[in-house]
Amino acid sequence: MSRIRDRDTGPEMTVRRILHRLGYRFRLHRRDMPGKPDIVLTKFNTVIFVQGCFWHRHPGCQYAYMPKTRTEFWERKFQETVARDARNSQQLRDSGWKVLYVWEREVKDTQKLAEKLNLFLRKAVTGVQEVLTAAGTGKQQD
Repeated sequence: MSRIRDRDTGPEMTVRRILHRLGYRFRLHRRDMPGKPDIVLTKFNTVIFVQGCFWHRHPGCQYAYMPKTRTEFWERKFQETVARDARNSQQLRDSGWKVLYVWEREVKDTQKLAEKLNLFLRKAVTGVQEVLTAAGTGKQQD
């Protein structure tokens, strides 16, 4: 387990390259935020977590299997990880951040991933523009 990295993983690097190619700029691994998000797009109030399917229990994924030995240990470990992820995500949302999870298996199809990221961030951009427009006209935003 000592060889398992928590930053600059292959899937994370792929997501970062795609975002950069799409023209987005971001910060990495902000320690002052719940869960230390992998990618933070401050301008759009958006964070992206790049999750491993095995460790973070991607629902319905073939890679989220249960090891055959020490099952009680692994079950408890996985439950704690999923609970921590949910808690961090909720804290971020409560603070006004939009949260996107990119699963390890989604990185295999870079074209589809680029479309997912672009769609999510365009919605975030639209939200920012709506707030700016409402602020500029003096109208109250619901």
